[in-house]
Amino acid sequence: MEVLKGIRVLDLSQIIAGPLCSMILGDLGAQVIKIEPPEGDAARSMGDTFLGGQSDYILSLNRNKRSIVIDLKKEDGRKVFYRLAGNADVILENFRPGTVEKLGVDYEALSKFNPRIIYCSISGFGQAGPYKDRPAMDPIIQAMGGIMGITGDPRTGPQKMGSPIGDFVAPLLATIGILGALYIREKTGEGQKIEISMLDGVIFSIIPREAYYFIKGKNLPLRGNQHFQIAPCNSYRTCDGGYIMMIAHTQKHWLNLCESLGYPHLGNDPRFKTNADRMKNVEELDRVLGDIFHQRTQKEWVEVLTPRGVMVAPVYTFEQLFRDPQVLHDGMVEEMDHPVAGKIKILKTPIKMSKTPPTIQTPPPLLGQHTQEILLESGFSEREISQLKEADAIR
Repeated sequence: MEVLKGIRVLDLSQIIAGPLCSMILGDLGAQVIKIEPPEGDAARSMGDTFLGGQSDYILSLNRNKRSIVIDLKKEDGRKVFYRLAGNADVILENFRPGTVEKLGVDYEALSKFNPRIIYCSISGFGQAGPYKDRPAMDPIIQAMGGIMGITGDPRTGPQKMGSPIGDFVAPLLATIGILGALYIREKTGEGQKIEISMLDGVIFSIIPREAYYFIKGKNLPLRGNQHFQIAPCNSYRTCDGGYIMMIAHTQKHWLNLCESLGYPHLGNDPRFKTNADRMKNVEELDRVLGDIFHQRTQKEWVEVLTPRGVMVAPVYTFEQLFRDPQVLHDGMVEEMDHPVAGKIKILKTPIKMSKTPPTIQTPPPLLGQHTQEILLESGFSEREISQLKEADAIR
């Protein structure tokens, strides 16, 4: 039994924010139909990393989906979509606000003939407000959402995160919203519209850093890998060229760190005795600790300090990450066969459920791979499908 078995999702979204949401729904058992324009999801041609002609974006975010090509700009294409929407449970889109209304596939239009539909819109700045018409991608949202302004150090200035957090939080919130709407629909029989703003999602992700600003009325300083109010906390280079990340967040942990490093006298050094002292002298503290940590390798320090209860971790490259025994134990990477890309590796949805775990059943689809199959099972005749192809409404 799968959590969302029997739930049909029509996914109009592209690139990351929407497809990540529908991928999770698919992993939970929903039947996801990826509806693409004739040119395909824009992610199919983005970047310069391809395997068998398939982009890394498509391979990473689109398993457990079937692809159908529908030209929504054509009346016949919209009619096809309406027939599919009549039997759908969820519609997901991440167009710029106003686009679905122009195409005639908005919530108001569809809910008239399918009042049970749950319609989720993900956009950069929301469906209303002064910025609603602005285009947005992750770096723009990181900049305006405050997260870039608290990342980096005085030398680098503000820095974006390496992970596309703006594209990540929104689909997670969208997934929660869709699950909640499905739950309440079981009680009321009615669907509803869900709106997710990437900007709001990134602002939400700065919790609890906003409390510092609300209480003190001050912007957080750019501290790099240091903490803005706890010391020591930083990454330190080891003698083999690696790095370790370490934090001693209480006085007890600080004294334990000093003992574990073999420098117990540091715990009573007047420059470093309290957290306030350590914050005042943080550059000197990091210089002293940096010299100590440079005496051994990354692996040696982790092996020495971890058994002593020191909060320490290696700063992993991807090569190290995907060989780590904990990651291997958790089975985060799954390998599967793709029809043109061959063997591909993908990350699993990390939700562990004892009875209905997420599963990966099918590889990311080729553009329009399932058009015929989906239309036939939706009640279209072979003749209708041929006519629609001739009219370039589908492919």
